[in-house]
Amino acid sequence: MKTIDEMSVNAIRVLAADSIQKAKSGHPGLPLGSAAMAYELWGKHMNHNPKNPKWENRDRFVLSGGHGSTLLYSLLHLYGYGDLSIEDMQNFRQFGSKTPGHPEYGVTAGVEASTGPLGAGMGMAVGMAMAEAHLAATFNKPGYPVVDHYTFALGGDGCMMEGISSEAFSLAGTLGLGKLIILYDSNRITIEGSTDLAFTENVQKRMEAFGFQLLEVADGNDLAAIGKAIEEAKADLTRPSFITVHTTIGYGCPAKQGTPSAHGEPLGEENIVAMKEFLEWPSTEPFVVPAEVYAHYQELAKSGAAAEEKWNKLFADYCKEFPEMKEKWDFYYDRKNVAKAIDNDTFWTGADKPEATRNLSGVVLNRVKDMLPNLFGGSADLAPSNKTALKGEDSFSKENYLGRNMHFGIREIAMAAMENGMALHGGMIPYCATFFVFSDYTKPMTRLASIMDLPTIYVFSHDSIGVGEDGPTHEPIEQAAMFRAMPNFHLYRPADAIETDAAWFSALTSEKTPTALALTRQNLPQLEGSSREALKGAYILQDSTKAVPDAIIIASGSEVALAVEAKKVLAEEKIDVRVVSMPCMDVFEEQPAEYKEKVLPKNVRARVAVEALSAFGWEKYTGLDGKIIAMNGFGASGPYAKLFPFYGFTVENVVEKVREVVK
Repeated sequence: MKTIDEMSVNAIRVLAADSIQKAKSGHPGLPLGSAAMAYELWGKHMNHNPKNPKWENRDRFVLSGGHGSTLLYSLLHLYGYGDLSIEDMQNFRQFGSKTPGHPEYGVTAGVEASTGPLGAGMGMAVGMAMAEAHLAATFNKPGYPVVDHYTFALGGDGCMMEGISSEAFSLAGTLGLGKLIILYDSNRITIEGSTDLAFTENVQKRMEAFGFQLLEVADGNDLAAIGKAIEEAKADLTRPSFITVHTTIGYGCPAKQGTPSAHGEPLGEENIVAMKEFLEWPSTEPFVVPAEVYAHYQELAKSGAAAEEKWNKLFADYCKEFPEMKEKWDFYYDRKNVAKAIDNDTFWTGADKPEATRNLSGVVLNRVKDMLPNLFGGSADLAPSNKTALKGEDSFSKENYLGRNMHFGIREIAMAAMENGMALHGGMIPYCATFFVFSDYTKPMTRLASIMDLPTIYVFSHDSIGVGEDGPTHEPIEQAAMFRAMPNFHLYRPADAIETDAAWFSALTSEKTPTALALTRQNLPQLEGSSREALKGAYILQDSTKAVPDAIIIASGSEVALAVEAKKVLAEEKIDVRVVSMPCMDVFEEQPAEYKEKVLPKNVRARVAVEALSAFGWEKYTGLDGKIIAMNGFGASGPYAKLFPFYGFTVENVVEKVREVVK
């Protein structure tokens, strides 16, 4: 006779296997192998309340190995999260279901992050632990630990092979994030076979070098040993912990366990029957879970409800004793407060001399840092160049979690993942930064931010061939097109101070869309006509004298000044043009049709677009009759003042192209 604990572990396995079999696709290996550690963690060591999945002081759990999603769905169903029903389990991987193929944040109650790209969950978990540390330092008072929770992440060999996990863990160890606990599902199998084919390193030695506490469980089904390791991990608050749990992939299915085929394909009807017999499950019918198992999970859930009730009382007393902290808490945890805080004349100041937009961006950051005390971020070792340091603020470090200047180190992909984790945690307005060309390294995590509707902020400086002497390896060309192609993402490339203000205003007040700012290294003039209309993505910077212009010049960033000067020259030739500044294509596309027609009327087909980046995407605005002045190669090394004329970014060339389209 199986104990109730064993039955509860096997319920996870059975539901996972049945869901995958019914869908005829999925990954049973991880859920079957990791069921015991997941059950022990969720049932005995993790504070969570199914009745309130958004409880601020809950422990976070990130399934970094997102392909094993049925492990998480089974737990959420058994605990009663968000009424995730047995029908939802039966609709695994089906269109419109609450149980998609990989966990999706915002789709399924209890899912803390969208995972699937291996290692991403590890980086996001580190970000969550960073947020917990900073907010605890900000809000906790003696006797009132109102921010006091752990972040757990579970992943396997694939997560450990991906470079992002090493980047993130290296920083986690440096920061001494003692409330971060990693559960390593070590089953030594990947899709192609044994890990010995490509992964023979000593993972524990690597984690030791990163500064983690090392713990090991020899048998992945030994609940007592797993529990002991988790408690040891929780007890060490000076460093993050790494628990290696040796498991068998596909455990419980005699024909499949321990083999690569257990990883990513249904077990098969006969094998599932054999699995249920091996596990001594009381029924071979699909999706049958005994009532006593459900009752046991509901009993376990009571401890989480009690933990939240205890915290609610603590928090109420805290608010009475520290009313100013309650006001601060409410500000931190509601993004809608941002617009109220910054929408004033102090925010919109502009500038009175030529200035690089990276410098102007730094001015804005430091202008709003006191308005937004939960603004937190930094750069991938480029803050002096990106101008992303908050002046007068300390660095976030193991010795000082109150610091607001984050030093991510040269770890761009992990940096972007950590920012996602901070945004998912809540209570913070995170930003990160690097050179625009190195945004390539951030792309997978910016994509996840877009999928999850996270209003993350990216400062990408050195935005064109204006980088100059560093040459083509450092000169972005196709990056703008990449971000513009991404759904639910805003790329701003401002032309002067007012447009830089607008870019930051849009980024800070966004509630569900990530925003990137592409900023110049070189100085740009302040433009007559620039205005808050930049918040609409594109606007008429300087209009023609005629009701219908002879031509329209559209530009972004540093090239807008060329368009303005070209307009003056063309006026002498009796060619009357409109200059449209388009700092953000994405936002412009969100405007009403009437506004877009007003800015770019369809009856004016003589158009020239100017941008010192790839031409890709501009065809939409220039049409068949228009011209595009853009980059068709990778640039070169040399002073930017030499490069711009060489590649055709001159007033004379803009004028010539306008002449051609007008003729």
